[in-house]
Amino acid sequence: MVSYFVRYRGTSADPDAFRTYYGTQHASVLRGFPGIRSLVLHAPVAFNDPCPINSGRTLLLAQMTFDTAADLDAALRSTARQDARADFAGFPAFAAEVTHEAMSAKVIF
Repeated sequence: MVSYFVRYRGTSADPDAFRTYYGTQHASVLRGFPGIRSLVLHAPVAFNDPCPINSGRTLLLAQMTFDTAADLDAALRSTARQDARADFAGFPAFAAEVTHEAMSAKVIF
């Protein structure tokens, strides 16, 4: 399995509207990626860690899964990817760094 992560690190005037748009409108576009197996959206939650840590500033982390790296490559070259890039212009306003990363997973326990 290969996961393709898109991280939005920053802020939005209306974080709920941003995540709702991504989870409905943008997700419907991503569903058209050939070979996509799943889309999991990760949103921040409040927590209290008694240890000193560097807390992240992620607005949203999208995780798309594919069977193989070749399947991911095909999806990234598809017309659905072009549609997703075009839909990006419709996102609710946000100020965030957007990064893309592909990773394989190994379950330890």
